[in-house]
Amino acid sequence: MTTKNVSVSTANLSTKQLMNEKKSAASIKNVFEKMVPAVLFLFAAVSVLTTIAILYTLITEAVHFFQRVSFTEFFTSTNLKPLSQNPSFGLLPLLSGTLLSTIIAMVVAGPIGLMAAIYLSEYASDRVRKLLKPMLELLAGIPTIVYGFFAFTFVTPLLRSIWPEIELTNILSPGLVMGIMIIPMVASLSEDAMNSVPNTMREGAYGLGATKLETAIKVVIPAAISGIVASFVLAISRAIGETMIVTIASGSTKNFSFDVTESMQTMTAYIVEVSSGDAAAGTTVYYSIYAVALTLFTMTFLMNLLAKKIARRFREEY
Repeated sequence: MTTKNVSVSTANLSTKQLMNEKKSAASIKNVFEKMVPAVLFLFAAVSVLTTIAILYTLITEAVHFFQRVSFTEFFTSTNLKPLSQNPSFGLLPLLSGTLLSTIIAMVVAGPIGLMAAIYLSEYASDRVRKLLKPMLELLAGIPTIVYGFFAFTFVTPLLRSIWPEIELTNILSPGLVMGIMIIPMVASLSEDAMNSVPNTMREGAYGLGATKLETAIKVVIPAAISGIVASFVLAISRAIGETMIVTIASGSTKNFSFDVTESMQTMTAYIVEVSSGDAAAGTTVYYSIYAVALTLFTMTFLMNLLAKKIARRFREEY
């Protein structure tokens, strides 16, 4: 074989090896590309699967409770004495405490958070916004147990000095402190929603003679209403699910009352009390934890559905 033939043969062999390597790399790339959607779907499904697992646990355990306590007693009775000799399991005292604390919190956080968002979005300069927004969000990083002791040792004595009729543990103090805690959530998310509104809408309003406040209220807020509603829903959910503040400052009295000066107990505080070791596993009191938790889950779920419907109804497309 001549040197020329050897060179041609070697070149053909090198070309075949190169083509085989490219085919192998392409096949590996194709396999990888096919695997990526499955892996991403698995990560995306984690939250859904977790929610299903939580819901399954709550339902299966709550069934044991409702086999011993009727739905009518649980949802209509105003007596809650789970550890007495003649126990009664009425949800209404816990429901009133939870709703009162949440309403008080939103009365504080709603207006303050929305006004702060309007200032940061429409009035503050970039320098001021970069300074104030992180400072505002620091409130969200404070542990809730610190808020609880702040409510019990500072806010409650302050309220009692103004309003002596308030009990040492009451629902007003933790409600106010919860409102302070969730202000950053309302303000930050609402401000992000307002910033996403195109500047052309603001410029159009200014061109028609609107003031900055009129533009914010009549143009920016309606355009960002879906994000603002989402911030309120998240804040309400956070207030409903808050545990440590109400456990420390609201007391454990199971009153069915709407007097904010009285000691009350919320759903989350009840779960903490019962799960702290007073109830043995397998007892009716123990299973009542899951019935209360399932009710809390259902409330939050329905509230989110309602919020989506409201946001869809009033959302402006642009």
